[in-house]
Amino acid sequence: MHPHPHARTRTWAVRVMALLTAAAACLVTWAGPASAHGSLVDPASRHYGCWQRWGSDFQNPAMQQQDPMCWQAWQADTTAMWNWNGLYRMNLGGDFRAAIPNGQLCSGGHAENGRYNAMDVPGAWKATNIGGNFTIKLWDQANHGADYLLVYVTRQGFDPTSQAITWNDLQLLTKTGRYSPGQYYTVDLSTSGRSGRAVIYTIWQASHMDQTFFMCSDVNFVS
Repeated sequence: MHPHPHARTRTWAVRVMALLTAAAACLVTWAGPASAHGSLVDPASRHYGCWQRWGSDFQNPAMQQQDPMCWQAWQADTTAMWNWNGLYRMNLGGDFRAAIPNGQLCSGGHAENGRYNAMDVPGAWKATNIGGNFTIKLWDQANHGADYLLVYVTRQGFDPTSQAITWNDLQLLTKTGRYSPGQYYTVDLSTSGRSGRAVIYTIWQASHMDQTFFMCSDVNFVS
């Protein structure tokens, strides 16, 4: 016995609505970063690097073997990759040490209800090779401007593959002046006697409001 034509029409309508709902959900996910803020892109922050390498190929099972730290971050919270430019905290008044506990620096103290917690996990994050003199580049996608950037490096001997970062592990390289709103801000930096793995820790104090971004970038100092 064949179903009534109206029943077939209703079934088809339900399937169409389901497809449209799924498509709308995908659009929301993909559109998220477009209205957001920014991050360090060179050397890439952990969250930006994951999006850069896998954002267009996030279903590739090879991520688990080729980029295990991004894989664990993806498993922990799928939205962290899409919101690579939203790791910030509001209204800290510049008192970052009080607001962000040791071991939580890369997630900005569990910013955004813990979305970026996987960034705090020590491990074999992809590292950018740099020399003693290097330049960092921050992408201000929303043209917020900057009151200043604080740039730190982990002390010689610190092992980011096995240790979570504490404030005492950091050495201040520079505190910049203001940047007018634009797309990119660069800072030239210099170190001496460095070799091996390290983390560049950058704090971006935006100018449009008391909004602060936190970024861990894995590097490898080579001669």
